[in-house]
Amino acid sequence: MPAVRNVLVVGAGTAGAAVAIRLAAGGVAVDLVDVRPDAGAHGSGITLQGNALRVLRELGVWERLRERGYGFDTLGLRAPDPHGTLLAEVTGIRTGGPDLPASFGTYRPVLARLLLERAEQAGARISFGATFTSMRPLGASVEVTLTDHRTEHYDLVIGADGMRSAVRRAIGIELTTHDVGIDIWRVVAPRPPSVRRTELIHGGPAYIAGYCPTGPDTLYAYLAEAPRRRGRLTPAQSLAVVRELAAGYHGPWDEIREGFTDPDGINFTRFRHHLLDGPWHRGRVAVIGDAAHTAPPTLAQGAAMSLEDAAVLGELLLSRPALDDRLWAEFTARRLERVRTVVDGSVQMCRWLLDGEQGDVPGLNHRIATLLAQPA
Repeated sequence: MPAVRNVLVVGAGTAGAAVAIRLAAGGVAVDLVDVRPDAGAHGSGITLQGNALRVLRELGVWERLRERGYGFDTLGLRAPDPHGTLLAEVTGIRTGGPDLPASFGTYRPVLARLLLERAEQAGARISFGATFTSMRPLGASVEVTLTDHRTEHYDLVIGADGMRSAVRRAIGIELTTHDVGIDIWRVVAPRPPSVRRTELIHGGPAYIAGYCPTGPDTLYAYLAEAPRRRGRLTPAQSLAVVRELAAGYHGPWDEIREGFTDPDGINFTRFRHHLLDGPWHRGRVAVIGDAAHTAPPTLAQGAAMSLEDAAVLGELLLSRPALDDRLWAEFTARRLERVRTVVDGSVQMCRWLLDGEQGDVPGLNHRIATLLAQPA
């Protein structure tokens, strides 16, 4: 018998949808709520490593996703010179196993939609434009009042509601999110036939210029630069900024840049990081995903860590007879140090960029990939 009978999941992003799938498929009654009107409506491209694909396969999502993205096994490193000279080709570790690609590019809304469809198919009740207004521990349950004024009692509440988690605040956890000092522009564009993997350039007008194929004829490109006080930009102005930055890169970039024509296909964010250093629960309320940890995308492991959180927590809740200290101790033991390694490694790569150091990027990537090749 599972450790819980009914669960409220707050936040229908990657972590929330994944844990809802795992629990609902295991016979737990799951309510999944999200304050947004449509959790899968927005976003740019995303790179998923093999360990993320392994979880998606376990959740029954991979077979549908594989037709909506682009898999590859190598990484190219190019120079910021007039030719975009190829400096090195690095073969990635297949961290999800030999039958999954080392890396996979897709579109964030595609992944979000597939996860939510699978959660609904598994039996989760999904409500958008909804969240909680209060929660109160009652020993063996949590009393939750929802925005439609219903009051429900749950064996467990899981906060998967992102970096600024309302669930985390509600249970009194203070967590400071740090700005790294790097901004990133992402652009959806057509894929030239020559682009068959992620390739990176370090240096030039930006700290990083890279791209990742996302399908037969699509990619997303990204340019990570020092913060600039440009003020609020219109979509057309954002497009002009991206085209100007990209003009400093060559090789495949000369073709890619010509595809930067859609002002609405641009996404701007900042590199940030935090890690909840200690148990990710208080009583019968837990946080996972970005609510517990977030990292710069330099290792492309953000979604993977969220998916692993969901997989491990779901496994423990379905296989243990009680929601007790032993369950939480195992969850912490299996997640905290693994996630810390990823967050620290992601931040270290940013520090090398900020300090202008030639750090051992391939060595760091290999060390972390070797760790992540072991299931969480």
